[in-house]
Amino acid sequence: MIMLISLFTALVAAGAFIRIPMFPVPMTLQTLFIFLAALLLPPLSSFSSLLIYIVLGAIGLPIFTSGGGLAALLGPTGGFIFGFMLSAPVGSLLAKKKRDSILWNVVVLLVMEVVIYVVGIVWLKVKLDTTWTKAIATGLTPFIVGDAVKIACAAICGKLLYPETLKLRAKLDRREKDE
Repeated sequence: MIMLISLFTALVAAGAFIRIPMFPVPMTLQTLFIFLAALLLPPLSSFSSLLIYIVLGAIGLPIFTSGGGLAALLGPTGGFIFGFMLSAPVGSLLAKKKRDSILWNVVVLLVMEVVIYVVGIVWLKVKLDTTWTKAIATGLTPFIVGDAVKIACAAICGKLLYPETLKLRAKLDRREKDE
């Protein structure tokens, strides 16, 4: 399981660099990988992958969209990063109920989006000392179409990849026990 946790930590970090620059919140592929972590990993593992991502960024690795270190983590996009960490185990818990349904995956991912946006927009409003309207206009509205595409991709990929992920997890568990 350690390998899969590490893989999703790396994918989320890489997703920060696949971005469309926008101010103050860029559009990235991070949420796609967070969605997949939630759909493919158990709750503690998906949470761990995001916690490790946050710790690595907090200690200075430049893996956030705004760089690395506590200043980047506590900047305007920090709420979205903390929202990632909260949404992953929530999504994993919900996904356990019906892993073979694309429609259920969409519902799970929408719940995850709500968690990310609530934390991120509240944080953005406070950090920018702005109105709710402005915080929503800069932290939500420009991302709706892109997020819909990421949700569709992740919902389909989650259904297709979950059986293979189970096989890989079993193989990795056997390997870890043998060592």
